[in-house]
Amino acid sequence: MISLSACATGISDRPGQVCPSVVEYTAHDQASAAAEVEALPEEAVVVRMLSDFAVMRDQARACGW
Repeated sequence: MISLSACATGISDRPGQVCPSVVEYTAHDQASAAAEVEALPEEAVVVRMLSDFAVMRDQARACGW
């Protein structure tokens, strides 16, 4: 029988679950990054990548409760 446990989604309630840590950035770093992103053209691939990164950070926060 094939195990599909690796395909599960959502938060596991198993003891020992490891959630990634979320790096905190200073307000100055966040403001600097925002200014740099605003200077990029809208179609810049890195803008889409940063959006994906924001989603992953939210998921990591939810994982850690």
